[in-house]
Amino acid sequence: MIDIAPNASGLPGIEQLRVIVGAVMVVGLILAVLALIIAAVAWGYGANSSNPHLASRGKLGVLVACGAAVLCGAAVTLVNFFWGVGQSV
Repeated sequence: MIDIAPNASGLPGIEQLRVIVGAVMVVGLILAVLALIIAAVAWGYGANSSNPHLASRGKLGVLVACGAAVLCGAAVTLVNFFWGVGQSV
């Protein structure tokens, strides 16, 4: 029987990697906000200029930006959840 647990201090640079991943999460959230603003403007412009194609692309962009924000925010929780699922197998 093998019993191995994650070792957060087993390699040099683990803390720096953790900091880098946190910074990438912030960049992802900032880009999601930017995408949401751009998509909302496209949605509003398309709706007010009788351009249904632009309005529908704006709506899709709003959904994609919100989904990206949800994934960035839930990434750690999702990984921890599936880690727990994997540990129970």
